[in-house]
Amino acid sequence: MKTDIILTELQFKAVRSSGAGGQNVNKVSSKVVLTFDVKQSQALTAEEKELLTHKLASRLTSEQLLILNCDEDRSQLKNKTIVTKRFLELIKTALIVPKKRKATKIPRSVIEKRIKAKRNLSEIKQNRRKPHF
Repeated sequence: MKTDIILTELQFKAVRSSGAGGQNVNKVSSKVVLTFDVKQSQALTAEEKELLTHKLASRLTSEQLLILNCDEDRSQLKNKTIVTKRFLELIKTALIVPKKRKATKIPRSVIEKRIKAKRNLSEIKQNRRKPHF
């Protein structure tokens, strides 16, 4: 992943923020919408694109666009930096390949302990029964 190339591929759009804020909400476009086209990216290899589409499937649109919003701050510039940091963290965590799980053998002592406990419980239940004459 080439971070500097990815940052040039990002598209930002300023939109009017929703919610409370009075007159400021109606006249200032402080909300920032970040869009990133995973399919057309030059900074990602084919394997990285496939990994991103698999891991971020719920966040991607049908055109393989990743869309992030930020309207936390009243400043458009701060919202842009926040959404960019959030995007980079999301991409970095999605590109981490999980390790393959190695199946381990159950130790003999654990098996013997389980069988001994079963035998003990069985004897207790046998002693509760009425004797057969």
